[in-house]
Amino acid sequence: MSDVVHVPGGRHVVGSLDAPDADAVVVACPPHPQHGGSRSDPRLRGVGDALGPAVACLRIDYGPWDEGHGERVDAENALAWAVDSYDAVGLFGYSFGAAVALWAAAECRGDDPVGPRACSVLAPPAGLTADRETVEAVGNIGCPLQVVYGERDETVAWEPVVERARDRGGTVESVTTGHQFAGEHDAVADLAASFLRAHLTPGP
Repeated sequence: MSDVVHVPGGRHVVGSLDAPDADAVVVACPPHPQHGGSRSDPRLRGVGDALGPAVACLRIDYGPWDEGHGERVDAENALAWAVDSYDAVGLFGYSFGAAVALWAAAECRGDDPVGPRACSVLAPPAGLTADRETVEAVGNIGCPLQVVYGERDETVAWEPVVERARDRGGTVESVTTGHQFAGEHDAVADLAASFLRAHLTPGP
């Protein structure tokens, strides 16, 4: 079961909160809303299932389409809500949502007490908007970062983001599949959930 969350911030942003009773939470950003992306995306649902019950997952729908600008604000507002509600917070995103999550993480410096403790993304594109390259965001992220990409992905230009993530010491994982991660949803969900749990929950 999931709780419905209305994210404060001036835009109509609704989320589904999986495993709400956990002490930690991951804000999950969906793919492009104009291409059918929503909080019901199977990659987001897979991560939510893999995280629970130890870590909650807030899967959001963006507010009205705003060329990537408002969507980034939506993620930042969801992050602020999560920080107010949970002891530890992480970020996750897929495709367009990966760029959104990376920029939301980049707005928080490594010593920011209200920033995410970890960020994991799948199939990140090279840009979020015309004036915001995802590579720039990667260079400004202070928390641990994981990037998972499909080796056969010809939908987005993931290569610059993967290279920059490697340069900054991030965790980079590849899967022999395309942009949709067809047949590999459980595998990539486990990769992301394991990374995020390691940074959001106490050790043994």
